[in-house]
Amino acid sequence: VKCPFCSYTTYLPHCSLILLVLLELVVGQYEHFGYPPGYPEPVQEQYTPPQLSPDTPRIQLRLAGDKRKHNEGRVEVFYNGEWGTVCDDDFTLHAAQVVCRELGYVEAISWSPSSKYGKGQGPIWFDNLHCTGKEKTLALCPSNGIGVSDCKHTEDVGVVCSDRRIPGFKFINTMANHIESLDIQVEDVRIRAILSSYRKRIPVTEGYVEVKDGGKWKQICNAEWTQFNSRVICGMFGFPGERRYNTRVYKMFARRRKPTYWDYSVNCTGNEAHLSSCKLGQAALGKSNGTCAGGLPVVVSCVPGRAFAPTPMSGFRKAFRQEQPLVRLRGGAIVGEGRVEVLKNGEWGTICDDNWNLQSATVVCRELGFGTAKEALSGGRLGQGMGPVHMNEVECSGFEKSITECFFNKENVGCSHEEDAAVRCNVPAMGFQERLRLSGGRTPYEGRVEVLVERNGSLVWGTVCSDGWGTMEAMVVCRQLGLGFASNAFQETWYWPGAVGADAVVMSGVRCSGTEMSLSHCLHHGGHLNCPKGGGRYAAGVSCSETAPDLVLNPQVVEQTTYMEDRPMFMLQCAYEENCLSSTSGQVPANSYRRLLRFSSQIHNNGQSDFRPKASRESWVWHDCHRHYHSMEVFTLYDLFSLNGTKVAEGHKASFCLEDSECDEGIEKRYECANFGDQGITVGCWDTYRHDIDCQWVDITDVKPGDYIFQIVINPNYEVPESDYSNNIVKCRCRYDGHRVWMYSCHNGKTVWNHFCS
Repeated sequence: VKCPFCSYTTYLPHCSLILLVLLELVVGQYEHFGYPPGYPEPVQEQYTPPQLSPDTPRIQLRLAGDKRKHNEGRVEVFYNGEWGTVCDDDFTLHAAQVVCRELGYVEAISWSPSSKYGKGQGPIWFDNLHCTGKEKTLALCPSNGIGVSDCKHTEDVGVVCSDRRIPGFKFINTMANHIESLDIQVEDVRIRAILSSYRKRIPVTEGYVEVKDGGKWKQICNAEWTQFNSRVICGMFGFPGERRYNTRVYKMFARRRKPTYWDYSVNCTGNEAHLSSCKLGQAALGKSNGTCAGGLPVVVSCVPGRAFAPTPMSGFRKAFRQEQPLVRLRGGAIVGEGRVEVLKNGEWGTICDDNWNLQSATVVCRELGFGTAKEALSGGRLGQGMGPVHMNEVECSGFEKSITECFFNKENVGCSHEEDAAVRCNVPAMGFQERLRLSGGRTPYEGRVEVLVERNGSLVWGTVCSDGWGTMEAMVVCRQLGLGFASNAFQETWYWPGAVGADAVVMSGVRCSGTEMSLSHCLHHGGHLNCPKGGGRYAAGVSCSETAPDLVLNPQVVEQTTYMEDRPMFMLQCAYEENCLSSTSGQVPANSYRRLLRFSSQIHNNGQSDFRPKASRESWVWHDCHRHYHSMEVFTLYDLFSLNGTKVAEGHKASFCLEDSECDEGIEKRYECANFGDQGITVGCWDTYRHDIDCQWVDITDVKPGDYIFQIVINPNYEVPESDYSNNIVKCRCRYDGHRVWMYSCHNGKTVWNHFCS
């Protein structure tokens, strides 16, 4: 057989070997992208219970301390009836691997020395551990000997484990007399809808609580079940609260079908973010027959947040309602995540990340109608805010109705927006990801958009018409798939072949606001499709990114630099050619004057990636009069409104030059316009358009004296995707008496006009 990759005739097995090597290389290029939903995960090995010799010390582990995820924390060891810690001397990722595997996680991600999760108490059971990573228990790793240590608790070690569990993991209790001291360790947990009326609903809000132990799903005996346990379970599945349910129907069901019970009970305090932080309870089963003495399987009925509650027509009358919008999330890619901002004295501000943990983050999540916190993020991980830092060193019990009820330090000395706290909340499983896919892309993060719809009684995949397809629609697609933010929206996808048989257009006229959870929630034509170009090469496509820029205009700079200038027309020729003057300017002589409202703009990039123009350098437009390139024809809009919202004057500005004027300490400038250089704004830098350059004004020659609203909008056409468009607007009060002008009360964000008129 002639091998196409060889210069000689060879045997088929040799050619096959070469093909396999090439296949591994092809697969290898995708490894750093991970496996988003919809892509197959590598096959995991099944759990095998450890076979320990009689002389191996019997220990149990847990992750404790100031955790920001349930699968991380200070490593604590239960031995000889007492919890203790592990010293960081000689600790390695191999030792972390043993810890995580013993706890039922697939692998270790990282480890931290020097009591990152706080100082523990009790003995330091292990010091100078030398693990290979293959040991079945930490007690088998060579060390100084259990309890032999010269460390202090300032050296307590912590680990971060993968959130994936080992298939078939089974908790083995080696501490029968100390069961109440141990944390719950199971492979998985779920709410299984039992009644037919709930099986048809999305999300599933009521049913049996089942744990997966040793690869088998089991119910929990309700003999010692409490409302606190229900609160934790509902929170894990994205629900802010729990409610009563009809016990009679479940008694009837349990009589017809014999449950299979888990060996243990559950003991939660109610403020845990995850079941793994709850304690094991004593076995509540009959010793002989494994039945639940006088009880039934545990059932929970959860209350969904407003965004996830089915319509009242489908039987839900009581859904969670947010009492007062004192808290909001900004800068997150998906619903239920973002930088935490609180409203105080009429001004939105942020929370400093000092002492920020899962418990406080969970209060925020529940307040907003989500479940418990999946992760408490620090260090401005989801972008930096603007304005004041309202709260520092927040401490919550976990039962507060609002983060504003928690104890906090009003002094925020030393806190900057580089320390802004953020959250990722548990949200209900709505199944949106199964109804959409990207096809034909080079990576899982790009491709032709294909949606699953019902046609003639069957489900079929098809494409989306690209007429009017833009950034907002692409944002919704990336959010629905859990792939972050949109980086590009494509109206032609001929270079992405897509799935065979899915070329037909099944969705047209899509118009999104950008905040929808699913593409099906956007306006669209429904069954009456209208797509003159058709699908195939003209189908809509997207590329997604885990990060995005976030432009924020500094309102104080606008307020402080505003002034009025009368300028002769013969000095405004270039501005006239670029339409920076009002329409009446073309009908006046060259020696007349125009009255200009001038100001400076300082535009910060507070996001997680650089702001770059959509157009490539080759397509930038040269403007001969001003002798520079425009990378964006409309970068900013300037408008003057009357108090009733009528526009009385307007201006606009192309991106004369997007560059880093100044940067925060420690950040280097990357973009400079000189010599046809790259244009953009680096994360942590800002671009200043000074008041004395052309078009940095509004022509108010024809405006009468009075009170007005001045508004600036950055990136108004959403040409470049950002993590948060709500802060692209600055509004100010403006008073003009015919001779002077005052600008005051400038602030970021969308606000109703009545705010200014009150």
